[in-house]
Amino acid sequence: MKRVILIGAMVALFALPGCSQEKASPSFDEVLTTRRSIRSYDATKKISETEVRELLTAVQEAPSWANQQPTKYYVAISPEKVEAVQNLVGGNKDRIKEAPVLIVSTFERGKSGFFRGNPANEVGDGWGAYDNGLSNCYLVLKARAMGFDTLIMGMREADKLRQLFTIPEGETIMAVIALGYRKGEPVQPRHLQLDDVVKFY
Repeated sequence: MKRVILIGAMVALFALPGCSQEKASPSFDEVLTTRRSIRSYDATKKISETEVRELLTAVQEAPSWANQQPTKYYVAISPEKVEAVQNLVGGNKDRIKEAPVLIVSTFERGKSGFFRGNPANEVGDGWGAYDNGLSNCYLVLKARAMGFDTLIMGMREADKLRQLFTIPEGETIMAVIALGYRKGEPVQPRHLQLDDVVKFY
């Protein structure tokens, strides 16, 4: 009888708020307010291929021009590939040296922004870059929701990355994105006032 009571008490305890073994998912606002560009990663924490696949599957929900889906990702997850990419990101090398995953983001030219092979407006292939940015936005936010951290890097040696991953010539290499776990809490940057960036009419 005592054993039954003890088991019942334990079940009730774990049912209390804050006592669950399962970690609650962050709210969307928490994802937005806690995402940071991280420049120092925890070397003791790794990320599996399965987790990266879950992340990039979610990223496929990002919108794109006429659903052209021009964005492509090349994932460095083996130690050899990660080290090779680390040597191709300029001054960011030391900042991301402990990140377990590095992702090269590209977009196919001539897809977004085009109608029947011709530019739909003056932006042209700029829409491919726009769509790539949308996909990368989904990536960094989903990563944060999964407990990961990121750094989008524009400093990169595109020609060498193209050779390293056999990236087709028809794709523009946009960025390298570090993926890992933050080491310490970063300082929150100052943002402009809303009225500095938004006008209502």
